[in-house]
Amino acid sequence: MNILVTGAAGYIGSVCSEVLVSRGMSVIALDSLIEGHRPAVPPSAVFCQVDLANRPALEAVFNQYKIDAVMHFAAEALVAKSVSEPSIFYATNVASGVNLLDAVTRHGVKKFIFSSTAATYGEPQVVPIPEDHRKAPINPYGKSKLTFEQILADYKLYTGLKYVTLRYFNAAGASKERGEHHRVETHLIPRVLDAASGGIPHVDVFGTDYPTPDGTCVRDYIHVLDIADSHVRALEEIDKVSGEAFNVGNSRGFSILEVIDAAERVTGRKIPRKLGPRRPGDPAVLVASKEKLKSALGWEASHSSLEEIIQSAWAWKEKNPRGYASGAAA
Repeated sequence: MNILVTGAAGYIGSVCSEVLVSRGMSVIALDSLIEGHRPAVPPSAVFCQVDLANRPALEAVFNQYKIDAVMHFAAEALVAKSVSEPSIFYATNVASGVNLLDAVTRHGVKKFIFSSTAATYGEPQVVPIPEDHRKAPINPYGKSKLTFEQILADYKLYTGLKYVTLRYFNAAGASKERGEHHRVETHLIPRVLDAASGGIPHVDVFGTDYPTPDGTCVRDYIHVLDIADSHVRALEEIDKVSGEAFNVGNSRGFSILEVIDAAERVTGRKIPRKLGPRRPGDPAVLVASKEKLKSALGWEASHSSLEEIIQSAWAWKEKNPRGYASGAAA
């Protein structure tokens, strides 16, 4: 099976490409390299440096390769940036996504897996959050992802497209070969490990007065290998669950301080932390209900203990201290 993976040089897209290749599938890896890293793409994948905004270049990819399914990861994803520059998010996450759907339609591709987000829910009214929770995103990032979910439903009616939406919570961890290296790093675990290695002086903890056991935000962390596995499973079962959305999480949350403490145990290093005020728009608790994916497909995370997540990320960081800039990966 030939799978087109968009955003294949990014964190989750590259690991998913690795897993697809390891399971005998052919990957056409597409990325603009605006945010992604060329060394992150598996060597056996066919790489196309294409921006989804470029319709002729995208069309050329579909003309050149027989594509059986698409996994769509390419997106703008920095929440704070979405508030200050919303136009980029609607152009990339919505308009460029429609370019992709139009190419898919013209070339008769009928299977599509979409990388969505827990940000579509907004402030949770129920925890763990079920998939039928009301959708009220509080930033343009979440709004752009929800808009594309709705567009997919329209295309299903319009073209017969079979699709599955996967809303994951806090992606973390690494495979042996690929890990998390953002040009602007905002995610907690890599920043904690940066502090452990001395790359930054401390970890900022935003808010210590939340209604949680230790006063800091609680989040549901999911191993990137589990995310990749859930995508493969959704593709395998797409005839059964077309049009459905699923959370990918553990139904277990950890506070910021718990994550830092766990990282100290894993790394054997003291990690300085700087306590500060809350950031606007940070919910106290974001934890997924995992029951729908479990009941529909019999799927559960298998790599997602917090210690295993941090250990895998730390092992990759020690091997690649400057991320993909160190040239060790791929």
